Amino acid sequence: MNPAPYTKLLILFLLTFSFTCQAELFSFEQRIPSHPSLGPNELAVIINKADPLSATLGEYYVAKRRIPKENVIYVSFPPGDKIMSRQQFASIKSHVDEVTPYNVQAYALTWIAPFRVDCMSITTAFAMGFDPEFCAKGCEPTKKNPYFNSLSHRPWADYRMRPTMSIAATSLKNGIDLIKRGVAADFSYPSGTAYLVSTTDKNRNVRSNFYPLLRKRLDPVFAIEQIRTNALKNKKDVLFYITGLKKVKKLETLHFHPGAIADHLTSAGGILTGSAQMSSLRWLEAGATGSYGAVVEPCNFVQKFPHPIVVMQHYLNGDTLIEAYWKSVAWPGQGIFIGEPLAKPFSLF
Repeated sequence: MNPAPYTKLLILFLLTFSFTCQAELFSFEQRIPSHPSLGPNELAVIINKADPLSATLGEYYVAKRRIPKENVIYVSFPPGDKIMSRQQFASIKSHVDEVTPYNVQAYALTWIAPFRVDCMSITTAFAMGFDPEFCAKGCEPTKKNPYFNSLSHRPWADYRMRPTMSIAATSLKNGIDLIKRGVAADFSYPSGTAYLVSTTDKNRNVRSNFYPLLRKRLDPVFAIEQIRTNALKNKKDVLFYITGLKKVKKLETLHFHPGAIADHLTSAGGILTGSAQMSSLRWLEAGATGSYGAVVEPCNFVQKFPHPIVVMQHYLNGDTLIEAYWKSVAWPGQGIFIGEPLAKPFSLF
């Protein structure tokens, strides 16, 4: 991962975001939800019928989450390729747009590959449509996410975008386990710990700048531990795990609560298979319910990765996993969201 050359831009963002967090983010105690978080009626599930795993996992998810049959969308393309061309995607997206019920606010994909469309992540391509402004050649800013840190629960109605998450798994068992964790998380109000990990990897440790403010804001809500280590181990109450490293070790020693979110800031975490760096899938296989990773070199712009304060604040205030995660990435064009979209451990509805 190359350090971003825009030092002044990064400093300005940090100062601006610090002010935003203090002035605009609401507290868990103060918020009274004005609209329920996203539910099964507002999520469309997109299944690749040419991919047996996608079809079986998609049908299981539809049944488990009681997704209306009109919200199940079938597409067909040869499975396995890591990257889809923009031309092929345009044809698929045109069909999806045509058959998506108007009330649908978000999408769930049910395949592991492709995870890219040309230079974009596939989840952002489905959410926003293919747009080269979400791509970058080298260390550059990309198009902004209009949904970032929003109070909206109706992104299609409010922003003409449908946040997308991939229910990604290399096996049916892994996919079913992930879905079961998401369902088990609902209304559970887990009393786990948020682990904010500072590593020795200076370039990937940039989000640690937000840890002091996060602790100040959310310490009264649940346990937070700020730790300096490259490998958290033997923790049995993981609710959030935020770190920055090429590869994270000792995941097999951890226990994640249903609904847990975990990710590592690195260049290629979203390359779900065949990467020299750790795939974000390892988090899900270790027991997390949601993760995120870059599919092309993003450099270490904090805006291209989940902001820990924002994702935790929205999740704790009752948003589903897909809502909270999507609201936490300011520039999402190069990153893929994976997990069980409807998990809502802190929801009142």
